[in-house]
Amino acid sequence: MADPTGFLKTDRALPTRRPVDVRIRDWKEVYEDFPAADLRDQAGRCMDCGIPFCHNGCPLGNLIPEWNDLVWRDDWREAIERLHATNNFPEFTGRLCPAPCETACVLGINANPVTIKQVEVEISDRAWDEGWIAPQPAAVRSGKRVAVVGSGPAGLAAAQQLTRAGHDVTVLERQDRIGGLLRYGIPEFKMEKAVLDRRLEQMRAEGTEFRTGVDVGGADLPVDELRASYDAVVLAGGSTVGRDLPVPGRELDGIFLAMDYLKPANEVQEGSRETWPITAEGTDVVIIGGGDTGADCLGTAHRQGARSVTQLEIMPQPPDQRADSTPWPTWPLMLRTSSAHEEGGERLFSVNTVRFLGEDGTVSGLELVDVEMVDGRFTPVEGSERVLPAQLVLLAMGFTGPQREGLVEQLGVELDGRGNVVRDGSWATDIPGVFVAGDMGRGQSLIVWAIAEGRAAAAAVDRHLMGDTLLPAPVLPTSR
Repeated sequence: MADPTGFLKTDRALPTRRPVDVRIRDWKEVYEDFPAADLRDQAGRCMDCGIPFCHNGCPLGNLIPEWNDLVWRDDWREAIERLHATNNFPEFTGRLCPAPCETACVLGINANPVTIKQVEVEISDRAWDEGWIAPQPAAVRSGKRVAVVGSGPAGLAAAQQLTRAGHDVTVLERQDRIGGLLRYGIPEFKMEKAVLDRRLEQMRAEGTEFRTGVDVGGADLPVDELRASYDAVVLAGGSTVGRDLPVPGRELDGIFLAMDYLKPANEVQEGSRETWPITAEGTDVVIIGGGDTGADCLGTAHRQGARSVTQLEIMPQPPDQRADSTPWPTWPLMLRTSSAHEEGGERLFSVNTVRFLGEDGTVSGLELVDVEMVDGRFTPVEGSERVLPAQLVLLAMGFTGPQREGLVEQLGVELDGRGNVVRDGSWATDIPGVFVAGDMGRGQSLIVWAIAEGRAAAAAVDRHLMGDTLLPAPVLPTSR
């Protein structure tokens, strides 16, 4: 245990966000540095709770009380060892995970939970700064070749584990850079890409090969050649098909899926583009969808100089505190405010888009109507119709599964009713030697689930190739 009375004498605290008028003028991460002494006090709030429900909240099974105790004792080097024991990329999850571990914290029953996520990212960043994170190449090579298709968090976790197990691993990515949504979906202000690049350098030094610009299942690498060239294949392509909104006026210019907007915005920060092909500068922006992707669009629009930004959500506004329907330690239904929401814009709840309006073939607004739930269905409220001006509309309503054309169709893998790739208890598809991990099989989910599934699938592949495995893996359901 850390400080036995820490939770009684220290309140929860987080690092300060940079002033809004400063941070929206750049693309750097929004948080200021957090003093090590303050973080030590935060780690000391971890209780001797007997049964750490934070383990249950975390799909990776992170050893949270152990590394909290080590930070409080100032043993940072051992803390990163405990953190890496269950999580390949704590610098990613510490920045991007919504922290289901914190909502399951026992202290959270009647007080503010431990700042688990902040302790995690500070351990990792300090370890990088101190040079404690080094390549871990395998001592013995197996001679087996494994292809990992997709370089998001699930693919990277699977690749690193399999490389360390001694296999020759090649990560195949159709984009021009490695990282998947970590690279092109997450804006710089949430995670600067230098954080990703330093981990990729470690993986290269360990022996993982990265190939970009490869359309697997297309002309670059047909499926027959893929399966003939590798002893096992891990599908980790993610859930990439955005949910559209087929209402009248959808054909108008100025209406885009969220990823079609976020990707080029990130490419400008990477230096791949000089200017934004889609920009919010000087426009009234409407974002349809109230989740994390919508918030990413919101923060991006602020930095591009939008005149106004409105985010729409068909669901009712959640309560400010945990709803009775989601008691501890479950993930709570409650209103969440991100750094992007703090920067400006308006949020409208319980509204639905009836149609898009346009002038000269370009969107100029959209007709809204309030909705209420009647017999389990969203029903328009009579007389609530109104028009909202918009010259840029971004559809951020989630994703409907992996792309079917190309790889999935050529492989002929079985799909479930939601269009995701079916896998058995060993993460294997119905095609011999082909496994699946992450959103491609689970459906749209969290980064922490993707890493956990990548680790679990890697252990299954290693067992498939070698008859047994020493790779650690979280015990996870293979269906959502």
